[in-house]
Amino acid sequence: MRNALLATTAALLAVAMPVMTLPAAAQNAPVEVRVDRLEKEMRAVQRKVFPAGTPIEAEISRPATPTIAPGSPASTPIADLTARVGALESQLASVTGQVEQNSYKLRQLEEAFNKYKAETDARMAPAAEAPPVPAPVAAEVAPVTPRSAAPKPASKPAPVAAPPVASDARKTAVAAVEHPDTGDAADDAYTYGFRLWDAKFYPEAQGQLKATVEKYGDSSIASKAQNLLGRAYLDDGKPALASVAFYENYQKRPRGDRAPDSLAYLGDALIQLKKPADACKVYQELEQVYGESLSSSLRGMMTAGRAKAKCS
Repeated sequence: MRNALLATTAALLAVAMPVMTLPAAAQNAPVEVRVDRLEKEMRAVQRKVFPAGTPIEAEISRPATPTIAPGSPASTPIADLTARVGALESQLASVTGQVEQNSYKLRQLEEAFNKYKAETDARMAPAAEAPPVPAPVAAEVAPVTPRSAAPKPASKPAPVAAPPVASDARKTAVAAVEHPDTGDAADDAYTYGFRLWDAKFYPEAQGQLKATVEKYGDSSIASKAQNLLGRAYLDDGKPALASVAFYENYQKRPRGDRAPDSLAYLGDALIQLKKPADACKVYQELEQVYGESLSSSLRGMMTAGRAKAKCS
């Protein structure tokens, strides 16, 4: 009787066990799939965050399934998954901390670069006006007119207003400067500016030469007018404005008649602005670009400028 009861109980357990374990397996399988996918994604994140370094390795391992004694609770798979999820969370926290640290360092680098750029832009901006310093002035050669090229339509040079504080005597003297009228409007405008500069009416010459450059910027006369405008600023004790005029003339018209002159006088203006290092760079540019074609006067000016700036 007893043996028959045991046999019946064993048969019932054999039929009930699959029914009891199927729901647990169905619940555990999706969790394992999610954990495996999470581990794969974590490795992908590590490869992105640590492309050249050693990633943070979490000690995640699938423990060997122990032999469960009959009657013991079937909780080992759940404990295994819980341990793996906890390790992944720890690893994610470490990676997140590393990313935040790298972001902070990147922000520091960006701030340092922006600061350096601002300082560089400030150094490249025209310097403040320095006190007037006498500059060696070479004689400017008056133009030869008329030119062989076809002249542009004749027109009078743009009128130049006298400074507000000009005396009646100065106005009379400026009005006495002759306006040329050869039929070449561009050349006449430059010649009038030259005559004002030669008579030492520097503010009036600046206005006339600036108007000439603006109106005849595409003409060959523009190189002479822009260069003489820089010299008018330099002789008027405005080396910062002179440096801008000289640099623009060289930059826009490197093959113009007065491009080498503008570089030579740019070096002089920078010396007056107490920028000898920049002046040395200008003289080096002058030598490299126009060395063989420099006139003796410009070469002498460059040699004197290098000595004054103590160029190596």
